[in-house]
Formats: sequence, C-alpha cells, structure tokens
Amino acid sequence: MTPGPAVDTLWPAYAAALADKLTELGKLTDPAWRAAVAAVPRHVLVPQFHEQRANAWVSLQSGDPGWLDAVYRDVALVTALMPGPDGRPEVVSSSTKPALMVRMLDALDIAEGHRVLEIGTGTGYNAALLCHHLGQDAVSSVDIGAELVDLARARLVTLGYRPDLAALDGRRGRPGHGRFDRIIATCSVPEIPRDWHEQLVDDGRLLVDYKVGLYAGSLVLLHRRGDRLEGRFLAKWAGFMAVRDADTAPVSSPHVPGPVRWESHTRIDPDPWAALVPCFLAQIADPPITGFGRCGPDLQTTRISATDGSWAEIDPASPDGERHVREGGPLRVWGAFEAAHQQWAAWGRPGWDRLGMTVTATGDHLLWLDTPDDTITIRGSGGVPTAAGSA
Repeated sequence: MTPGPAVDTLWPAYAAALADKLTELGKLTDPAWRAAVAAVPRHVLVPQFHEQRANAWVSLQSGDPGWLDAVYRDVALVTALMPGPDGRPEVVSSSTKPALMVRMLDALDIAEGHRVLEIGTGTGYNAALLCHHLGQDAVSSVDIGAELVDLARARLVTLGYRPDLAALDGRRGRPGHGRFDRIIATCSVPEIPRDWHEQLVDDGRLLVDYKVGLYAGSLVLLHRRGDRLEGRFLAKWAGFMAVRDADTAPVSSPHVPGPVRWESHTRIDPDPWAALVPCFLAQIADPPITGFGRCGPDLQTTRISATDGSWAEIDPASPDGERHVREGGPLRVWGAFEAAHQQWAAWGRPGWDRLGMTVTATGDHLLWLDTPDDTITIRGSGGVPTAAGSA
C-alpha cells in the first residue's frame, strides 16, 4: 500500500466496513454516529502508530503493509511515546478503540444543539466524529500535550473541521468558554475536578473513567443535579490512561520489598481481571496501589505494591486451591483485597452497573450500591477515605 491516490480511493470502503462491523456487534445503534464513523477518515488522524513486538516498539506509518487495515480495525492504537525516567519509551497517547468511543458517545445521549467538551484530544478522531454530528462550533477539546494538540488541529483542518482546541491541563476543563451540555473525558482521574462540575449545565452529563488505583474503577456517567453530580457506572468495564500532571511521561515507582511481616493463605485469584469490582472496592481505602506484576523464578507469583511501601506476594494455587501469601510494609495490602472480596460476595457479587457515585458540593465522593441512599464509603476531597455515613 502506498500513500496518496490509492488510499484516497480505498478508505471510504474501509470506514464503511468499520461502521458495519460496529453495527453488527451492537456497539453502534444511533444512525448519526454510524454516519460519522463511515464519513470520518481515521487514517488522516492516525498516519502513524506504534506496536510492541518482542519487547520493542515498532512504528507503522502511511504506506506500510498493514497500516490501513489496522487503522480501520476496531482496535486501540498507540500514537505517542515519550522517554520515561529510565529512558525507555512510555505510552502517553493513543487512539481509542472505536467501539468504546461510540459506546461512550451513545451513553452521553448527545443531541443536535448540544455543546460538548472533550478532555483528551489525542489524535482528534473523537473530535472529528463530534464535528460531523454537531458542527465544529459546538465542539471544544483540550489535552496536556501541546504537540498532540497542534498535530490534531492541523489534521482536522485538512478535513474541514476547526473545533476549539487548547493545550492545557484537562482538569481545568475549558475555562472562559461557558457551560457545556456534555463533557467526555478519555483519561482516568482519581477524583472529579470541581471545574468540570462548574462548566456543566444543570442536568448536563459527564462521562469519565473514575479510577482510584490500578484497574480500580471504570466509566461512570454523572448528571449535574444543582450542587452535586450523581450517576451510575456503565455495565461494561473500560479503562484509559491516567491524567498527567505535565506534558511528560508518567513516573513509575519501583517495588523494593522489605521484610515479611505477615503470612497467610487464600483461595482468591489475585489477578485483577478475575474480579474487577472487588479490586476497585479494595482500593477505595488507602494506600494507593502502584503495581500489579509477576515475580518468582517462573514468574507465576503475583506481586502487589503500594505507594507507602506496603506489598504482598501471592503464590500460584496449589492442587487443593490454596495460595501462600506473604505481606510486608506498614499495611496489609492483601488483607484489604480479601475483605473486599468477602463484602462483594455478601452483596451478591454485583456488577459495575449496581455501583454509583455522588460528588457533593464540598468535593466528597460517595460510592453507593444500587441507590444513593446505600453508601458504601466516602472519599473526601483529595481522595481521603472516611467511614460511610460520616458526611
């Protein structure tokens, strides 16, 4: 495949096929979004992406074999890398999986006449879908990466779209641009910024990946009800990269295990993917988890580490199903996970859509089960957990 006329001829069929595929999967139900997916040339906004092969990053760009096929598949594409503290490339931006993108847009119930703010411009693909549906004057988008914003702006212009774009900390929203009917955030945050609340119209909707730690949270759809935000988590888990404090690669903290303070046994699978809801419940309280990894001579032992130096190592299951657990540091990390699993089981193993959240005028985040009256726990402004019912 070579760039130029061949791509110009082929891409409409690829985009139409992507729209058809998403429709067949039941991910794309609104005709307006189906038309947008079929009409927006994703390849213009993703002229290059990166794949990890054999522990190394390989770049594919316009004209390379497989590039056009990949751009119009229902996959997320890594589009920006940045050297981390140790010099190794870290992912700082990606083009979201199209099925997830349209699922979020559908959940927001965006209608003609709405003004939409996007937190996380990335490649500009989502902004282009919004422009196609609502018109460019209704769309604003911000990103911490100034270079990303400049590239997205230039590529959107070639498509005839000139939405309002700005390079700034997404937690500030878009100050000075009035209130928006909808806010969509394609980054994860450990608390909902007050600026987003204030920039949302009453009864407006905010969809964001709320995560208090690694794998600990998911997409929550909040409605502004006067001085509070309130809503429920979407049924299917999803995750985005964490919001960044600056236009730099994220910093990871190495795990340095100290002496073993506690030993026990468990029958719970420590892999977060085995049960994401209790993984979330375990991390509502301190300390924040910074790593899930593998260790041991055969890399079959699960290691959990936290910001305060607490850690746990859980061995693979023996033939009778038990796993040996070692813990160290100030707090029992695995003890919190066991307690969360027990509580989750007592509640009947609820899925994400039975969980909800209320953000109060003072910034407290009340997590609840089934109804706002059934508070699980309260995280104060700044992410400090307190006992349920103390607000």
